Amino acid sequence: MNSQVTSVKQPVLFIPHGAGPCFFMDWQPADTWSKMAEFLTGIPNRLPQRPKAILIISAHWQTSEFSITAGMQPELIYDYYNFPEHTYQLIYPAAGAPELAERIGKLLTDAGINNKQDSSRGFDHGMFIPLKLMFPDADIPVVQLSLRNDLDPEAHILAGKAIAELRDEGVLIVGSGMSFHNMAGYNDATFTAPSERFDEWLTTTVAADQEERDAALCGWTQAPHALDAHLLGAEEHLLPLMVAVGAAEGDKGYKVYSQQVLKTQLSAFQFG
Repeated sequence: MNSQVTSVKQPVLFIPHGAGPCFFMDWQPADTWSKMAEFLTGIPNRLPQRPKAILIISAHWQTSEFSITAGMQPELIYDYYNFPEHTYQLIYPAAGAPELAERIGKLLTDAGINNKQDSSRGFDHGMFIPLKLMFPDADIPVVQLSLRNDLDPEAHILAGKAIAELRDEGVLIVGSGMSFHNMAGYNDATFTAPSERFDEWLTTTVAADQEERDAALCGWTQAPHALDAHLLGAEEHLLPLMVAVGAAEGDKGYKVYSQQVLKTQLSAFQFG
């Protein structure tokens, strides 16, 4: 990272990463993922400055305590199944950032949050699929932070708060998940209205004052149609949002993308 460039505070993002490698394969209808891909491709234009590094929290990595990729050049993990052969040849040769990983670990430790460095963990598709669209040159160092496998909302919000100051150092913090993720609900029109109701609740909630927002997200299961949108015990695609709102601190969230995909409403949010 170039220390001669003055850092500008980065926003925080919660993005949808689609279905497996959906952006890099044929789909029916052909334009199913086109608008989401266009949104992800346009994210650099939303930022005040090119990030010095990216910290991404993926729905596809859960551990007993928060874990941080600490390798110099993590390999890719093709953790999707029954997709076309060419999608297992996708590459994203972004470098890791061991010094940043160590700093993240210290921030979490200083906040009383147990964590560990993982020098062997690779980058999963919740990282490399959206980043291939956002920053296709793969020339920005990346660190992944795991979810904690108890999926406790408050713990993830507190983890986000612990790392919030990285934003002032030019680090872009990205929660990578899906605002609706109930596999039984996709392509089922009976889930369209419930997904819209939950999406409306999310939109209102992230725009609230910090204390109200955090409390509401800790009680997300009480939201309209919450358990239609995310099955209890399988809400890992929502939890990256909790880390994002923690890192947002006092910055209110607002919707930056929304679309009905596979008959369900999917959205992205930005803070700051």
